Amino acid sequence: MLINARINVVFMINFFKCISPFVFIFICSCSTDMSVQKTMPMRVVREDSSSSFLKARKVLADIPIQVAEGLEINLWASETLAPDPIAMSIDDLGNIYLTRTNRQKNSEFDIRSHEDWMTRSIALQSVEERRGLLKDIFATEKSEQNSWLKDLNADGVHDWRDLTVERDEVWKLQDLDEDGMAEMSTQVLNDFHNEITDVAGALLVRKEDMFVGIGPDMWRLKDIDKDGYYESKESINTGFAVHIGFSGHGMSGAIEGPDGKIYWGIGDIGANITDKRGKNYFYPNQGVLVRSNPDGSDFEVFAAGLRNTHEFAFDEYGNIIGQDNDGDHKGESERLVHIVEGSDSGWRTNWQFGKYTDPKNNSYNVWMDEIMFRPRWQGQAAYILPPIMNYHNGPTGFTYNPGSGLSKKWQNHFFVSEFVGEPSGSHIWGFTLKRKGFSFELEREIAVMSGLLPTGIRFGPDGALYFADWINGWGTKNLGRVWRLDVSEEQNDLQAVRRKTKDLMSKNYEKENEVNLFELLKYPDMRIRQKAQFELVNRGKSQLLINAIAQKEDKFMRIHGIWGLGQLIAKGEDLASDLIPYLVDEDGEIIAQAAKVLGDVKFIAAGSHLIPLLSHENPRVKFYAAQALGRIKDENAVNNIIQLLAKNNDEDVYLRHAAVLALSRIGLQTPILNLRSSPDRSLRIAAVLVLRKWSHPDLRYFLTDEDDLIVLEAARAINDDWSVEEALPDLASVLKNTQLTSEILGRRAINAASRLGTRETLALLVHFAQRNDIPMVLKVEAIDALSHWAEPSLLDRVDGRFRGHKNRDLELLKRYLRPMISHLDIENKIEVKVELIHMFAEVGERSTSKKILKLLQIDKDAPVRAAALQALGQLNYEELNQVVMQGMTDKSSLVRSEAIGLLTQVTLEKDKFDHTMKSVFEEGSIVEQQKLLKVLGQLDTLVTQTLIDGLIVKMGTNNLDPSLHLDLTEAVAKTQSVYLNDKLTTLATDKLSDYNDVMYGGNIENGRDYFYEGSAGQCVRCHGLEKGSVGVGPNLREIGGLLTREQLLEALVKPSKRLAPGYGVVNLTLIGGQMVAGILMEENEEELVLKTSEAEPIEIPLERIKTRINAPSSMPSMGQILTKRELRDVLAFLSSLKGD
Repeated sequence: MLINARINVVFMINFFKCISPFVFIFICSCSTDMSVQKTMPMRVVREDSSSSFLKARKVLADIPIQVAEGLEINLWASETLAPDPIAMSIDDLGNIYLTRTNRQKNSEFDIRSHEDWMTRSIALQSVEERRGLLKDIFATEKSEQNSWLKDLNADGVHDWRDLTVERDEVWKLQDLDEDGMAEMSTQVLNDFHNEITDVAGALLVRKEDMFVGIGPDMWRLKDIDKDGYYESKESINTGFAVHIGFSGHGMSGAIEGPDGKIYWGIGDIGANITDKRGKNYFYPNQGVLVRSNPDGSDFEVFAAGLRNTHEFAFDEYGNIIGQDNDGDHKGESERLVHIVEGSDSGWRTNWQFGKYTDPKNNSYNVWMDEIMFRPRWQGQAAYILPPIMNYHNGPTGFTYNPGSGLSKKWQNHFFVSEFVGEPSGSHIWGFTLKRKGFSFELEREIAVMSGLLPTGIRFGPDGALYFADWINGWGTKNLGRVWRLDVSEEQNDLQAVRRKTKDLMSKNYEKENEVNLFELLKYPDMRIRQKAQFELVNRGKSQLLINAIAQKEDKFMRIHGIWGLGQLIAKGEDLASDLIPYLVDEDGEIIAQAAKVLGDVKFIAAGSHLIPLLSHENPRVKFYAAQALGRIKDENAVNNIIQLLAKNNDEDVYLRHAAVLALSRIGLQTPILNLRSSPDRSLRIAAVLVLRKWSHPDLRYFLTDEDDLIVLEAARAINDDWSVEEALPDLASVLKNTQLTSEILGRRAINAASRLGTRETLALLVHFAQRNDIPMVLKVEAIDALSHWAEPSLLDRVDGRFRGHKNRDLELLKRYLRPMISHLDIENKIEVKVELIHMFAEVGERSTSKKILKLLQIDKDAPVRAAALQALGQLNYEELNQVVMQGMTDKSSLVRSEAIGLLTQVTLEKDKFDHTMKSVFEEGSIVEQQKLLKVLGQLDTLVTQTLIDGLIVKMGTNNLDPSLHLDLTEAVAKTQSVYLNDKLTTLATDKLSDYNDVMYGGNIENGRDYFYEGSAGQCVRCHGLEKGSVGVGPNLREIGGLLTREQLLEALVKPSKRLAPGYGVVNLTLIGGQMVAGILMEENEEELVLKTSEAEPIEIPLERIKTRINAPSSMPSMGQILTKRELRDVLAFLSSLKGD
């Protein structure tokens, strides 16, 4: 029956080849074994050639795509064949494989939309804990409150079982007739669907297997019966995706390394992995790059501290380069990173969310406030490896020219997809690097392509560059494309090599003779060299590999020989000694590669040969010698490694990293502890970094170092991440330092005292908070920490890591704080006085009520009076009615607004109420009136109805300030009064358009906050404000002076209708045939002004324009995403941007 079905499939495919596209479903046979998938339908989608080419012509005509000089672009697969492409892989025959996500639509949650989950998510430390959290959030008995969750299994209940329905897919796209366009797409996998399954973001297709990374597993799949469907699967490693974090931060970047291992990554939703040997790798709060053999053995966490490096690439020397996404903070930028073994790039997911929405915590952000995202600068945290540079926005795809791609001009280039959610601002960039010490710096870059929304990117066997296209926006939409980017025929100076490469890519190397395999080790394309290397390894041809290393004519043959020998050694062959002679080679790169491999295979006998290399002139030799000595744990190398650190003098951070990592792995403590007294600053820094890796309590001794940066580094090591709890008392004791001025150090000392929660540290903190010789920011922080000492935030006050629940003696705290009551009389700094008032209110110290009342009555500073009024409400002051009425008549609108906020806590007398409220609407500020309207909806309508009724009448006669329209509408809704709602509804039908009420009255500060931090609109992901910053288009720093409020509102609510200056690309064809594309900067009755790659904008008279195409905006209607209140605030903020 199955055979007949397959015959019918072939017949049907041939039959439908000449007509419209279709979807065909058949059944593949599989067993129900755990390692083999259950029977699933297999889908084939076919598009006939004529339809494909018509679509391609239309797309190319409609989209203003720009490519670099000498390049050409063609549509390879239409949206019919490539919906929602996430990850991309190309096999040796040129077939393109794409992962398609369905789970992102219904089962992957973005924490920004679920702030109430944030603390619980930050607390997670394993995948099983996440499973427990999801089952609790979506428990069956909570179905009603989770009715927003689709009932995907149609059981009538909205619970966690609905998370087990949607499956992710892998599709194989083929150009069967080799006409330059794919015509068939086959679903080769449809799986992965338990309640904790993430999104399929990593994909690697090899000849015999396929790897799919989808949290929590990296799966190895095989097509056992060769029917095209991958039915056999095995999890080679599990434990990925610990947190519910930002969407799209899952597994990614699967690639085969030159050592034969599989490398892949996970974003900052983290990993807690136990490998097949039982060794645990605990990285729940950061992104990591890992590697293992294809069967999952020899697993290692290669690098950590990443946020979301979607893809990365090896160059011909085995260097790993990638680009890490930024944290969407104001002033931050993505980072180009050189990833090496054991590196920590510095990012933690708890610097993204959690503490910042906790009222018991603060807004201090280690990543931003300590400037960890920049390339190296004096004073930067020493435990991280900083980026090569800050680079373009939104990196997704990343690849390297294997040697025969495109043309000679493009050799040695990396390529990165810049995804910013809109085609007009997205690019593919090409760049080269040049050596700088051990690492690199940017040499040159070029804009390769713009006008499309690229994701995955790979070189095909034919030497062309292929990339997936998300088309528009951020979310899934059942649309996608694949494009082919290549040089023009006249620019193809690698034509012969590319043709040969394509042929070699498709060869069966198992049948290739050894002489040819040996010669292919020096082929100009690294993919072919690697194939030859791997086949010689598979055959165990060690002598040929040794011969390859011995010859001197071709460096790459030598390098691949070293790598291949390393593979054989890793398999157990006794060949490591054959690499020893090359540790004295005349070529520094050969020495470095040999040292690296000897370290990778942990050849202990190499130690005495590696130690002299620590003083070699080549930084790559020194780096890999140190790395190798650390991996073999050679105790004899310790003094020489310390000498390397001294000679480096803290200049090359990569050499420092290699040496510190080696010393930490070797594990000898005495030489490291002795560095405490070294006069060499660079050695003391190194000692702190080693002790941090050991979580050693002797870090405490460096808190008294004479060098401020060393003290800071020790404080970071003691407090941050998992902390060194034995040294926390010493860190708290830093509060005794009479010279303490550093905010970085002071915050950690305050935090240590707060975390310890003993009488001694409480006394220390109280004393510190009363000092007048410390920076105000630290004084305010100390007082705030005391406010919450009895029941502190669950999250660390510095780095935001989950610290757990603590309940302490509130009465003890009050006794310690009472001596500070007198400071309410004598403190003269507004910020400190306000914080003191808040503290006494927070702890419920009612004995302060009289003093606080006095401050309300006599203090000259409005913030103090407003804080006093708020505190009296919090303390339930017995005469609150009188106090609130007093506040309502204060000369400051800030105080009056605070009084309005307390109206819900007092008993209202209608006569007094009417009089007071009338004065607010006649004399008060707009802010007061808005706040009052917000409160009115919560009050007794017996008291408020007359007032609200009158305001509705005023609005109907255009006598109510437009800034209050939205607030009145919301107030009426909250009253639940049928009378008031009916009256307003009638009025709205006759008098109001949908958005008139958001035109005025917005809060600029709230709009600014939403622009940068709002989870739904995500404005800052696409738009910049700082001078020179570029997002989707030019920044918006002057937009308030370019557009009226009405135009801004239209741009927000109907983004596709208005192409506002700086928001999109215009593609022009001028009379005479010239084509010009650029970002629209200005448009008037006479001309367009476009910003192009030229330094100055181009002015083009309208009379010269023959045709014009505006790139469509992908910005969704903000009216559908934001509440009207949020929309009003954003509009107010944008209107305020005049470029000042």
